[in-house]
Amino acid sequence: MGNIFASRTGIIIVGGAIGIMATLLQYLGNPPNMGICVACFERDIAGALGLHRAAIVQYIRPEIIGFVLGAFIISLFVGEHRPRGGSSPLIRFFLGIFAMVGALVFLGCPWRTLLRIAGGDLNAVVGLVGLAMGIFGGVLFLKNGYSLGRSQPQKPWSGYVFPAFMLGLFLLLLFGVTFSEGGPIFFSASGPGSMHAPLWISVAAGLIVGVIAQRSRFCTMGAFRDVMLIRDFHLISGVAALLAAAFAMNIMLGQFKLGFEGQPVAHTDHLWNFMGMSLAGLAFVLGGGCPGRQLFLSGEGDLDAGIFALGMIFGAAFSHNFAMASSPKGAAAFGPAGVVIGLVFCLVLGFVMREKSTA
Repeated sequence: MGNIFASRTGIIIVGGAIGIMATLLQYLGNPPNMGICVACFERDIAGALGLHRAAIVQYIRPEIIGFVLGAFIISLFVGEHRPRGGSSPLIRFFLGIFAMVGALVFLGCPWRTLLRIAGGDLNAVVGLVGLAMGIFGGVLFLKNGYSLGRSQPQKPWSGYVFPAFMLGLFLLLLFGVTFSEGGPIFFSASGPGSMHAPLWISVAAGLIVGVIAQRSRFCTMGAFRDVMLIRDFHLISGVAALLAAAFAMNIMLGQFKLGFEGQPVAHTDHLWNFMGMSLAGLAFVLGGGCPGRQLFLSGEGDLDAGIFALGMIFGAAFSHNFAMASSPKGAAAFGPAGVVIGLVFCLVLGFVMREKSTA
C-alpha cells in the first residue's frame, strides 16, 4: 500500500491536523499560543530534570515523548527504522545548542512561530521573517557545498536508545518520581510549566503527530529550504495548512488576539525576535532539520538527529542558567551575546565544512 501522506493532499492533511491538535491542546490546558512548541517543551523537560532551575518552566512534556515514540513505532511497522549516524555528531550537538539559544531569545520554535501568528501575535511575524533569513543563509551554504559528511549504518540496537530514553521520561512523568527532598523530578507550580492538557490526551496527540509527520516528512525548515533551493512547494503547502487550520480553530475557540502588546509568553523586542530566529533558522539548515523533524528522525533511528535534540535540551538549560532566555519583559541580559556567538559559530561552520571549492 502506498504512503498517502507523501502526496500533496497528504502533506496538507498532516499540516492541518497538526494545527488543529495544537490549538485544541491549548484549549485543553497547554500554554496560550503554545499548544505545541518543540523548543519550549524541550526547555520544560530540561527544567523537570533539574538541568536548569527556572521554576516556572519545569514539566516533562508528553507531546515530545509521543513524537519520538510515534515515529519509532510507525518506522518499525513500515520497515523504515534504519539506525545510522556518525555524521559530525559533536558539531550537531553544538548546532542544537545554538538553535535553542536563538529559539529562546525569540521564545518559540518554527511551529510556535506559526501558532503565535495564528493566534494574532504580530511579534511572531518578525520572528518568521528572521527564520526565513536564517534559512536563506543556510541555503547559500548548501549551494556552495556545505556538508557534515555521510552518516553510516549502525548496529540495530543503537536505534532503540533514544526512544528508550523517551520511554524512561514517560515513566518518570507517569509515576511522579522524586529522587530527593526538593529535588528532581521538578514540576512547576505556576507559569507556563504548570499549564498542560490532560496527560493521555497529550500522549495521544504526540503519538499521532509522530506517526503522520514521519510518514509525510513534515518539516517547517525543510519547507522554506525546498522553496528557496529547488522551487519545490510540496512541504510548504503543509506549513500553510498548519497556519490556516490553527487560525480557523483559534477563531472558533475564542483564542485569537491581534496585536503586538500583551501577547502570551512573548516580547516586543523586534530586533532580537528577528535575530534569535535568524540564528535558529541557520542552525536548523546546517543541522539538517527543524526541531520537530529532528525528533521524528531520532525515532526512526537517526543517531545524529538524536544528538541534535539532546543539544537543544542542553542548550535550553544553558540558556536559562546563563541568563540568555528571554521573558515577556524582553531579551535577557546575555541573550544578544549568545545570539552573536551562535551566528559566528554557524557562519564559520558554513564556510569551513564545504566539500568543494567555490573558486
